[in-house]
Amino acid sequence: MITWMQRHKKYLIITIWISTIAFVGAGFVGWGQYGYGDKAGAVAKVGSIEITGGELQKSYSNLYAQYSQMFQGEFDEEKAKSFGLKAQALRQLTQQALVLNLAASYDLQVSDAELLNEIKAQDYFHKDGVFDKELYKEILLKNNLSIKEYEAGIKKDILVKKTLKLLPIEVKDSELKILDTATNIADKINYKVLDTNIINIDTSDEFLKPFWESKKNDFMTEISYDLKFIKQAKISKEYSDAILNEYYNENKSNLKDSDGKILPLDAAKDKIKAELDAKETKKEALKTYVAYKKGEAAGVDIQTLTISPTKNPFGIDAFEVISKLTTASPFSKPIMVGEDYFTFELVKVNQPKAKSYEDAKNDILYLYVGEQKKIKLLELAKNSFSTFNGTTTDFITGNDYNKLTDLNAKEAKEFLSMLFTTQNRRGFITLESGNVVMYNILEQKLLTNTNTDQNNPIVRLKSAMFSEGLIKNLQSKYKTEIFIQGL
Repeated sequence: MITWMQRHKKYLIITIWISTIAFVGAGFVGWGQYGYGDKAGAVAKVGSIEITGGELQKSYSNLYAQYSQMFQGEFDEEKAKSFGLKAQALRQLTQQALVLNLAASYDLQVSDAELLNEIKAQDYFHKDGVFDKELYKEILLKNNLSIKEYEAGIKKDILVKKTLKLLPIEVKDSELKILDTATNIADKINYKVLDTNIINIDTSDEFLKPFWESKKNDFMTEISYDLKFIKQAKISKEYSDAILNEYYNENKSNLKDSDGKILPLDAAKDKIKAELDAKETKKEALKTYVAYKKGEAAGVDIQTLTISPTKNPFGIDAFEVISKLTTASPFSKPIMVGEDYFTFELVKVNQPKAKSYEDAKNDILYLYVGEQKKIKLLELAKNSFSTFNGTTTDFITGNDYNKLTDLNAKEAKEFLSMLFTTQNRRGFITLESGNVVMYNILEQKLLTNTNTDQNNPIVRLKSAMFSEGLIKNLQSKYKTEIFIQGL
């Protein structure tokens, strides 16, 4: 019989050491004294690569979101400070910059095609299974990212990957055999799933309102803009054949059909008229814009509206222009929306503020119920795991997630990965979904399967060791300068 400790030595978990662009839906967390904008000066310099305050904020935000998920929402600025999260964020960026310096020494570059392929591969920019450009713009806008800024981050990510591919890690057959013992440990277990749905929560104001009081600064209104605007409706005119001919001769290389062939004049006339109308509309809008700025737009219909990222009738491109207006420079040049042109004047920026209890109630309700269910489910597990009786399995390994029929595939994989790192014969494991699995390991044995998979912890271990050595080497080659205090 193999002893308990021998059969349950913890597997090595290798952390990714290069910081990549954050998932845009992760949210944004900043910190007071380091509230740099994206265009702020450098906070550090590694070789020839500068690290901006905006990049540091985003790296911190990404780490904060990861830790918050790991701690199931029980993570705050105090814990972030104790974990040295700011220093971790800067360290990730400096390590990335070291590799980017190496890429520059190899003269590696990222083509537009590579960038486009990488962006199109991101599922969260897909609509009905296909990349959607408008959704792409919308998601970036809602996460305070410009297209230029996001794509610069993606390029860095691709460049890091291309550089590391030049330095491949290979594993010998003898090394693959090292993990055979660990990966062939099989447990026969009795387990029971405690689902959050079995827990009922009192959601009356008596309980919900104090919860909101403790977290109300997490539920903010959107930034919004009070505007004045002038609409220049589309102008439709009649044009002589001479004007149409002249325009056609000057622009026919751009007047093509769906096959890329230049259209004959008769077939192009409608398109020519539309383009001439657009030019006339823009010309008139510019005249009004100039007069409006000078305070000379008498008789012009000036309208008012307040817009926000989710209440915006003018479209993403117009919103991006509006968001860059200031009280010192409040006027926008005419912007085309559909077939019309709009000139905007910024009146006031309404910064986010804490929502009232009533406005935040629906959001608070979801969070409160989820949190309370987890708490009560954990209490139930603590009181039950030593005496429960559930489903008994055959001998299973860490790869036999499909044999746990009471769990979906994702939960089963998560459960087994934690089960085979625990040193407790009987206990419970909390899953990311909030569900809890109680387990009792009844028997164990060692299988005789041979591991020939190149994609296993040995590969990850060697990669991590190589990466550590590479970073140390690059640190001696490229000077790192930190321009801020306290990290």
